[in-house]
Amino acid sequence: MGYYNPIMQFGFERFAEQAVASGIDGLIVPDLPPEEAGALYKAATARGLDVIFLLAPTSDVQRVQTVTALSGGFVYLVSLVGVTGARESLPPDLADFVARVRAVTEKPLAVGFGIATPEQAAQVAQIADGVIVGSALVKAVGSAEHPAEAARAFTAALRAAI
Repeated sequence: MGYYNPIMQFGFERFAEQAVASGIDGLIVPDLPPEEAGALYKAATARGLDVIFLLAPTSDVQRVQTVTALSGGFVYLVSLVGVTGARESLPPDLADFVARVRAVTEKPLAVGFGIATPEQAAQVAQIADGVIVGSALVKAVGSAEHPAEAARAFTAALRAAI
């Protein structure tokens, strides 16, 4: 038995229409490279949805140009090579990576993957336009007796640091 996939059942056009009707502004599909985004990209952008692609620190100049040209809203920069999750420290070459992408585009740059603490969020905020924290928030909420309060407290700490 597989999982339910409304996109495959109803198509990209209907998915995009329902996304817009629900108040969604953009889509981040982490494992979708621009070269394979054709039908979804066309359906989404035709309805005013931004499609945000990811760039890795290993991306070459051609890849940076392609992704920055096609990303809507902002460009998602993956801070590290490897899988997402909390790290003890940020990669030492992160500022160089952000600067390399900033030289190619005027779009806002948001950095995610591996950012887990308010201190790390503050460091990223000094070099990027946005900070994306996922795994650490899920961890904080998942282990809390009062998840909503835990989410509020965690995001407040991030915001205060930034």
